[in-house]
Amino acid sequence: MNWKLTLDLLVIAAYFAVILGIGIYFSRGNRDVKEFTLGGRSIPWWAVLASILASEISAGTFFGSPGQGYDMRNYTYALMLIGYLLARVVVSAVFVPAYYRHNVVSIYEFLETRFGPRTRRIGSAVFLVTRALASGSRLWVPTILVVILWNLMNPENPLNGWGQFWVCGLAMMIISLFTAFYTALGGIKAVIWTDVIQIAVLFAALGFSLWYLLGHIPGGWDGANSHLTGEKDLILFTWQGDAPGATWWDQVKSVLATKYTLWVAFFGSLFITLATHGTDQDMVQRMLTAKDKTQSAKATILSGLADIPIVFATLTIGILLWVYYNKVAADLRPISALTGKTESDQVFPHFVLTIMPAGLRGLVIAGVLATTMGSLGTALNSLATSYCRDFHFRWFKTPEDEMSRVRLIKKATFWFALALIAVGLGTAMVKALNPSLTIIPIILGSFSYTYGSLLGIFLVGLFTKTRGNDTGNWIAMLSGFIAVAVLSNLPTTLIRMFWAECPELRPSWLPVIEFSWMIMFGTIVTFCIALCFRTCPRSVARHQSV
Repeated sequence: MNWKLTLDLLVIAAYFAVILGIGIYFSRGNRDVKEFTLGGRSIPWWAVLASILASEISAGTFFGSPGQGYDMRNYTYALMLIGYLLARVVVSAVFVPAYYRHNVVSIYEFLETRFGPRTRRIGSAVFLVTRALASGSRLWVPTILVVILWNLMNPENPLNGWGQFWVCGLAMMIISLFTAFYTALGGIKAVIWTDVIQIAVLFAALGFSLWYLLGHIPGGWDGANSHLTGEKDLILFTWQGDAPGATWWDQVKSVLATKYTLWVAFFGSLFITLATHGTDQDMVQRMLTAKDKTQSAKATILSGLADIPIVFATLTIGILLWVYYNKVAADLRPISALTGKTESDQVFPHFVLTIMPAGLRGLVIAGVLATTMGSLGTALNSLATSYCRDFHFRWFKTPEDEMSRVRLIKKATFWFALALIAVGLGTAMVKALNPSLTIIPIILGSFSYTYGSLLGIFLVGLFTKTRGNDTGNWIAMLSGFIAVAVLSNLPTTLIRMFWAECPELRPSWLPVIEFSWMIMFGTIVTFCIALCFRTCPRSVARHQSV
């Protein structure tokens, strides 16, 4: 074993030892459910901010955003930041104060107070299923490092589709079970304080990557710019899709079928972030660990501002990697053994493994794995919290003492870890057999079908006082899901998986929407239908008394 590999392994081992130590340290203070799930509402705002960033800059974003920059060679993906910022203001001004006022642990407790127990159960169930799919689908992302490392060490025997599946599966199991262990030990405090360390490591990795690439491209940024002469290279925004000069309706359809436009920035991205930061227990639980709503709002809004340089840095890295591997060092460009071409999602991890110096490379690898564990840890904690608070404690005989309830949440943490491993294995199989799939659409698409329905009900609850009820809400949520499924052409897609000759089921005049629009349409349909039903007087009185 050479000294470089030894140094990397020592750094990785030390990093994981620190994380485990944090979990053990905070295990001593979890005396009740609120301490375990919300940290006793004692986390400083800057640590909450770091945790929010660490969740957003998961391994999926860390590899996926440079992949977007490499593929598109422009900054149109950064348009999503406009909606991210606007939504954070709304979440901080409306959603978070309501959760603090109702003193909730699971945010779906708010739905019961406002509408009734059925809406709470439906909302929580939607979260449990959707978050399990979204977080599970992220698990295969850091295993890209393992696959690339194997292929680098065995160039004559690269991993094929099923080989990738088995290697990724083993790596997922190790990462998930280790994460479940320290999360069950230390609760939300362990997750947040490890996030603080992780975000510092990832900042260092991004800074080094930019410095190295600019130093190894002749002429630096000006030299890179000379190679970026395509029509859409380096553009920041576009108003329209890919149908200039067409009819008005064709233009609308083109915009809805395009991932990143200025329309998406102001509307699609706004609804995505309202859903992920306002109705997802995974993200909101971090916000509710702050001392009060003011501290929470500060962390939430500032995290949106901090996202701006991070997103531009990751996209710039992707653009510079395209120049480096295609114009400067084409002989070093990673080529997939399955497709015979460069896979954008593998470009940045390939750069990390082959270019970064020993020691720093080990730290970045550890940081990527730990970031995965950070987002996974919060997901496990929030899934276990919602399940126990919204279902188990209500349906099964449960001890009244707090420590027994904490132990139940810890057991649920491990069960959800197994569920997420199963989802991750399924995603790894799909990715291995379909290498052309990219990271960002997979992760965002996994919750785009359902979170619009969830957001629509929360908006009715927060912005009206007498509309919506237990009966009408599930009808509205189902309608929102069906609308998104039809507009995204899901029925035809599913049938063609088994019957390739299936005719197009969608009328030709109906647009096919991209994932960046799905939550918005689901929200609008759900909201409008839920408004047709009146809240029962008892629920109105209960809500007004809070």
